[in-house]
Amino acid sequence: MSMPDNRLGREMSPYLLQHAGNPVHWRAWGPDALAEAAHDRKPILLSVGYAACHWCHVMAHESFEDPETAALMNRLFVNIKVDREERPDIDYLYMSALQGLGEQGGWPLTMFLNPEGAPFWGGTYFPPQPRWGRPSFRQVLQGVADAWHSGQDAVAKNIAALRQLMADQAEATPGGLLTPAQLDAVAAAYRKLNDPDFGGLRGAPKFPNPPIFRFLWQDAFRTGQPDGKAMLHLMLQRMSQGGIYDHLGGGYARYSTDSEWLVPHFEKMLYDNAQLLDLLSLAHADCPNPLYAQCAAETVGWLLRDMTAMPVDGRAAFAASEDADSEGEEGRFYVWTEAEIDKRLGPQAPAFKQAYDVTPAGNWEGQVILRRITPFGTAAEEAALAAARLVLFDVRANRVRPGRDDKVLADWNGLAIAALVRAASVFGQPAWIDRAAEAFAFVEAVMAGPGGRIAHAWRGRISAAGLLDDQACMARAALSLFEATGRDAYLEAALRLVNAADQGFADGLGGYFITASDATDVPLGRPRVTADTATPSGMAVMAEVLARLAHLTGEPDWRNRTEALLRTCSGDPRALSGMPGILAATDLLEEAASVVVAGPEDDPGRHALVAAARASPYPAVVLQQVAGTHTLAVTHPAHGRLARESAVAYLCRRSVCGLPVTDPQVLAQMLRSRSR
Repeated sequence: MSMPDNRLGREMSPYLLQHAGNPVHWRAWGPDALAEAAHDRKPILLSVGYAACHWCHVMAHESFEDPETAALMNRLFVNIKVDREERPDIDYLYMSALQGLGEQGGWPLTMFLNPEGAPFWGGTYFPPQPRWGRPSFRQVLQGVADAWHSGQDAVAKNIAALRQLMADQAEATPGGLLTPAQLDAVAAAYRKLNDPDFGGLRGAPKFPNPPIFRFLWQDAFRTGQPDGKAMLHLMLQRMSQGGIYDHLGGGYARYSTDSEWLVPHFEKMLYDNAQLLDLLSLAHADCPNPLYAQCAAETVGWLLRDMTAMPVDGRAAFAASEDADSEGEEGRFYVWTEAEIDKRLGPQAPAFKQAYDVTPAGNWEGQVILRRITPFGTAAEEAALAAARLVLFDVRANRVRPGRDDKVLADWNGLAIAALVRAASVFGQPAWIDRAAEAFAFVEAVMAGPGGRIAHAWRGRISAAGLLDDQACMARAALSLFEATGRDAYLEAALRLVNAADQGFADGLGGYFITASDATDVPLGRPRVTADTATPSGMAVMAEVLARLAHLTGEPDWRNRTEALLRTCSGDPRALSGMPGILAATDLLEEAASVVVAGPEDDPGRHALVAAARASPYPAVVLQQVAGTHTLAVTHPAHGRLARESAVAYLCRRSVCGLPVTDPQVLAQMLRSRSR
């Protein structure tokens, strides 16, 4: 059945297309590839990566482009390539298996499976020659093939153990509702991990971990203790001054290889920048800072300029990522030498070099990664630096750009849409809401799937079916747009997406699987994920969506459903530290500030009250706008209390509403202090 060819040229994923010219006989993941392995009774070599992954490129150049290595792979295995961004469900399953073997996860992920897709051994990057105490990739290939043919007892034992591990992980661990003491304990554990000098969590490599810091921010409002807020402020300031931030084009790289945010892996991901934009907005709302304002504006500029994906009917969503490499070198597009800076900036160079750590020796491998090492100066000084940055930006634009993965991922776009909506409110940029609405309309129209679901990936055509995270993140985006605009169409869209999640992903216990019930190419069972990674889990986002609907409607059923979901996650106290999104949703359900603003649509007082609520640093605000003769449901605590003639706001907590508020400054202070 095996055909001597590489079949990736027919795929849409930029990552898979990067490998379409390899001499390896790659197949894309799917029923056909699994059927081929079953027919030929060959083990499967599964290689998982993504387009912006530096070490994926390294292994490709060293091994997958090498004819001798490719011949060995083709003779011994059915070789399958997976874009982890296109198929995060498959990546999750086999990354869990690797970790079950006691190995540290990472990409490229290299797993060996039986013909039915069950894993029995794996690793990450393997060098072409033995080094660093690791065998060469060819040695691995031959050793695994020998074990497959002569060590079936050991292979079967590994398969059985990993199957059981993954089955256990898919089981719910139900318990009671989480308590304030449990939230306190997790927050305290995170605080102990904080880097007091450079922000973020201690150690290297250093990731921003947005779900953790988002929880700590919200938890600071819950407890009244400032530590969580201070931790986020420190991290954002150090990151935004460091080399992980692109001081010329905006946007943050995925992580720093060192502990002080200087040397990044230079790839830029949509999901990181969406979440960091959201955190910049919350931090600026709490304590306005020109650094936050500048980085937010530049990051949105990067999104609009460089990350707009292929339009359809005049609308476009956002692309997935930009690569770390260009011209075969990591970071080449971004780094400088002092001589280049002097040549391009002339008399502006000395001030710029002092501000951005430009020295003859450089700060990374003889080159310069720009980072801000001086405090903000006068308006004139900052204007001069901005002009210098623009000169260098224009120079850099003539370099060979890193590759861009321009596929559209619904879940990451949902994160970006919600972040743009909040940022528009905090920084006074209504056009950002319009861009968020455009992206939402694109995903809703172009990526519609069966049963009202949103598909996961699109690049000219849909290339991956929808997952729980897609329904959850887009429902959350719809609610963000509803709260910002007051348009019922967005609330209706959120309800449709929740219904799609219920129909396709519900686990029967109140929670959800990440893959749909009609998925045909997930051989090891449907995974159930509660832990957050670099993004919040689909389960956590769904918990937030359900909790917001409970506050928006006042209907007991939404509260009951949220509680049921949260209970499915709470049975193992040891796992709670991995679920900051679930913890934040727990607090949102119990302590949200439900704000209802009523009054004529053209009343400036109403718009001022709405703006005050939308620009609050308190993340657990749920906003509802009511106009004309519209009334709230009888189950809502503000039902029957709305004024008609002039603008008024009611702030409700724990199903009890306070006195009417007409002054936006008073409303803002009430939200900040969690009063009613």
